[in-house]
Amino acid sequence: MGTQLGEKIKQLRKNAGITQSELAKKLGISGSAVGMYEQGRREPDSKTLLKLCSVFGITTDYLLGNAEAKSSEGREVSDVFDEFTRMLSSQQCLMFDGEPLNDDDKGKIVDAIKVVAAVITQQHNAKRRTEF
Repeated sequence: MGTQLGEKIKQLRKNAGITQSELAKKLGISGSAVGMYEQGRREPDSKTLLKLCSVFGITTDYLLGNAEAKSSEGREVSDVFDEFTRMLSSQQCLMFDGEPLNDDDKGKIVDAIKVVAAVITQQHNAKRRTEF
């Protein structure tokens, strides 16, 4: 379990755009403990596993590799969007259609998603107004 769990913790942390030290602070443990978890040299206790799930908004089944779905609860698109934006901006050598993306290109992708989110928000608001 150690190596797979460690890799999952590392990936979740990177996707969230936080450092090992920041994750350690959220968990109330040392930064070296997080490093050892990620390297598979140590496994978190049950209390820390639950804290990890809480920090990342995931289920223990997902964290431990027993389920495909990350969360048993619904997630707000804005949260997913924020996670995606952080991940996109931190990626090095990211390609689109065989060409490297620069920061301006990444910004255009983020802006396009913002436009789609705004359109959906307007549609939802219009629908709510007609329901009353």
